[in-house]
Amino acid sequence: MHADASGSVESASDADADRARRALAAVWRIESARIVATLTRFAGDVGEAEDLAQEAMLEALRQWPEQGVPDNPGAWLTTVAKRRAIDGWRRRERLDDRYAAMARDLEQQGGEASGDFFDPDTIDDDVLRLVFVACHPVLSREAQIALTLRIVGGLSSEEIARAFLVPVATVQQRIVRAKKTLAAANVPFAVPEPQDYAERLGSVLSVLYLIFNEGYLPASGEEWVRPDVSAEALRLARVVANLMPREPEAWSLVALMEFHASRFAARVGRDGTPIPLDEQDRSRWDRAQIERGRIALARADLVGRGRASYGLQAAIAECHAVAPTAADTDWARIVVLYEALGRLAPSPVVELNRAVAVAMATGPASALRLVDELERSGRLAGYPGLPAVRGELLARLGRAQEARGELETAARLTGNERERAALLAKAAALRGSAG
Repeated sequence: MHADASGSVESASDADADRARRALAAVWRIESARIVATLTRFAGDVGEAEDLAQEAMLEALRQWPEQGVPDNPGAWLTTVAKRRAIDGWRRRERLDDRYAAMARDLEQQGGEASGDFFDPDTIDDDVLRLVFVACHPVLSREAQIALTLRIVGGLSSEEIARAFLVPVATVQQRIVRAKKTLAAANVPFAVPEPQDYAERLGSVLSVLYLIFNEGYLPASGEEWVRPDVSAEALRLARVVANLMPREPEAWSLVALMEFHASRFAARVGRDGTPIPLDEQDRSRWDRAQIERGRIALARADLVGRGRASYGLQAAIAECHAVAPTAADTDWARIVVLYEALGRLAPSPVVELNRAVAVAMATGPASALRLVDELERSGRLAGYPGLPAVRGELLARLGRAQEARGELETAARLTGNERERAALLAKAAALRGSAG
């Protein structure tokens, strides 16, 4: 709101408000982990840090439509959040000499943070600390994953709930309880001692891969890929692997991410339309990244403990990465790898992916039996991938009308606009052949 020369009060235009909202969403998606990490170091509490960040975002929604988006929006949000923190400490009479010094430094900076706010070395350390705090063993596994996806991955409660097929309220409760537990346990904002790495490794790797997947195939929104999100997860995975060079699963996860990330440039058309794996221009795959993936997988194998879950997934991804064409893919080997993965880490999604590999190796009929059994089990109820795969198999078997129904069901279930459009286009293409 502002007053004009005549004294009347006007509101910022809807267009200005919309631009501000879109700018804020983009900043939060890219810089949320850095912002929350910096505020956690400043305030000493993860829960308070995120609350401060949310208050700063509300202030941005009030100011940016009228004043414009600042040149360094991430720094603006952090500066506002720090001031809110200091105001809160003053009100609670907690402003000791240390906080007073912080306040003086902040006031000297003016409206914008200093130009070196996003020092890569500092930020890397802070984000990594944030990951380890969120994966502290005082939290349950479910709470670790939900909290890390929220504060490091920048995902909403709705996106996290969709990824795990649980109610939104369940995710919100896990996050609130996790913050309270960390505060009650007085968990320090620090990377653990080397001897304590192993007890958090599984959770850290899990959440990094989930964050990577949110960039590889966003659960919602209008983008088919978010390479910036996946790149951040890959960067942190490399840091973790170097912290724990004798942990094969850390290197295996790096390999898996490298293989998948190598395809980003070929996964989307000029208009943003998704391009399936078998139709991608493989000359656009990043061969250097594929080679880095193979080196990371070899490094994992050198440890000599055999391949675990990420190692098997990386081996599957390598089969795709090294095949000159889709027709040259070693689908028989991929089926065997999925069978091993299913025994080692049972999951209905793994079973669904194995069915896809079976379809490519031996034909759609045998694969459809596997998918039908999976559907009867109810373990993937509400998961759009199940009807999507079933629709593809039915189409290959010439059952066009049934296939169209499955693809339309998958389109209704997905929260990703690009995926929905692609599924509906496939369904429409079958309309003429349905009998």
